Amino acid sequence: MTLRLAATSDLHYTKHCHGRLAPLFAHASQAADVLCICGDLTDYGLPEEAEALVVDLSKNLTIPCVAVLGNHDFESGHAAELTGIFDKAGVHMLDGESLEIGGVHIAGVCGFGGGFDSMMLNAWGEPLIKAFVQEAIDHAVRLEKALSRVDAERKVVVTHYAPIRETVAGEPPEIFPFLGSTRLEGPINRQLAKLALHGHAHHGAPEGRTSAGIPVYNVAIPVLEKLNPDEPPLRVFEV
Repeated sequence: MTLRLAATSDLHYTKHCHGRLAPLFAHASQAADVLCICGDLTDYGLPEEAEALVVDLSKNLTIPCVAVLGNHDFESGHAAELTGIFDKAGVHMLDGESLEIGGVHIAGVCGFGGGFDSMMLNAWGEPLIKAFVQEAIDHAVRLEKALSRVDAERKVVVTHYAPIRETVAGEPPEIFPFLGSTRLEGPINRQLAKLALHGHAHHGAPEGRTSAGIPVYNVAIPVLEKLNPDEPPLRVFEV
């Protein structure tokens, strides 16, 4: 059975955003069987911002919702509290886990930076550089474990940071290392995901492919608004 999977990212909800994306959630409920949100659910990572989003989700979304945190959700040091708020509201928050919906296994982590391909940062030199690289490695390992635990043909990856350079093209090259990491690409290729979804790169490209040919989609709202200005900022995939 085909699963209709809707995806969006970078909602950046503040406590004053009540109702802002209600039409988007209502549209997703009609167009898809599940909604994936690829991070930056809030703007400053504040509990009251999460509560505002939860109100709009509960009133307008009638399908399951899967999400990962983004960098903005960590800003105020309340990431664990935000995760609890969303979990309590029925949003399935992923950080190294997978969830099966309609025969499709959705695996997710936030991801981290570090750059791409031969320009990827390596763990050499100062302790802070090594810690930065280790964070990227840790996210990739958690993603690999989440994907490898399930024996299924249909796997979808949800991250905030980009796994490939192609979908951040359009952003200033100087900030590429802070938009994603090739380390996320490895698990996607090795575990034969059907597709990968991410956000974060507001001025990036809407789609690309991994080195193994697996499609990758940047579903950040600014990217989707530019791609289809007359449609709700949402992409729907059949998996």
